[in-house]
Amino acid sequence: MEGKRGSGCLLKSVSNIDFNPVNPGTTIGNNVNISQFTTIGSNSNRFAKIGNNVYIGPGVSVVEGVLIGDNATIGAGSVVTKDIPANATAAGNYAKVLNYNQPGRYINNKWL
Repeated sequence: MEGKRGSGCLLKSVSNIDFNPVNPGTTIGNNVNISQFTTIGSNSNRFAKIGNNVYIGPGVSVVEGVLIGDNATIGAGSVVTKDIPANATAAGNYAKVLNYNQPGRYINNKWL
C-alpha cells in the first residue's frame, strides 16, 4: 500500500520517513512539519496516519499503526506507540497527552 503526502508538508533535513524511515504506507496530512531525526516506521502492515496541521519535534519515533490527530504537537524525543487525539500536545517515552492548549501553534504559513 502506498501512503499519501498532503500539501504544505515540511520534512526537515535528515528526517527518516520510511521512504526508508517514513514507511511507504504512512499517510501524512496537509501542513505537517516533521523535524530532523524523526522515524515513522512499521514492521507490519499497520501504517501510521498523521492528520493536518501537525508538528512533530526532532528525534521522535512513531511506531506501528498509530493515528496522530489534526493540530497535534509531538514533543522532541518522544516515542509514539498509541493514538494521539486531535488538538493534543504529547511528549515522553512513551508519549502521553500533556494538554490541549494552543493546538497547532507551531504550524505557520499554512498551505491553503
